[in-house]
Amino acid sequence: MKPHRMDGVSLSFGLIFLLIPLWWAVSQVVALELPAVGWIVAGGLIFFGVVGLLGAIRSGRREVPPAPVPAAATVETPGDLPPEMHASIVRELLDDPADTFAREHPSAERPRQD
Repeated sequence: MKPHRMDGVSLSFGLIFLLIPLWWAVSQVVALELPAVGWIVAGGLIFFGVVGLLGAIRSGRREVPPAPVPAAATVETPGDLPPEMHASIVRELLDDPADTFAREHPSAERPRQD
């Protein structure tokens, strides 16, 4: 998971998750007895609140990314073709097939273009 910078939403939810079980725990200690399951729920809420707060605070710290290393660009001709032959093939591939056909077959009737 990519950490993000600290924002108010993350901090607010972290505080809510921390304050609700603390308020509940204090109200239980002061006036009422708490069943064992309630302590587990309170402990879970406190744990998630602390994790949320730590995540929100920790995400504010940014590490400086290392500078990109420039790669050496080399141009290689594929196979054993000389550069002139390679350039000729590329030109042939970029030509319009209709023009190539018209040059090779001058007697063929060209379709009408409306």
